[in-house]
Amino acid sequence: MLMRILYRNGKFDMVKPAILKELITSDKLKSFFRSEGWATVGVDPTRGMGGTYEGRERRKTLNMQL
Repeated sequence: MLMRILYRNGKFDMVKPAILKELITSDKLKSFFRSEGWATVGVDPTRGMGGTYEGRERRKTLNMQL
């Protein structure tokens, strides 16, 4: 599956999702299209932006008691 993206220079392109994070971190990307519509880098939430979660860690599987 390819994703629609918009570079900062105004050009559109289609890329594989695996390349998206690299483009975001390189600051070459202005926005990308996802199921909810266009997401603007630096404005809309994207993966890896962090955030705070104070609940119990649910992803850890080591030393997990059943």
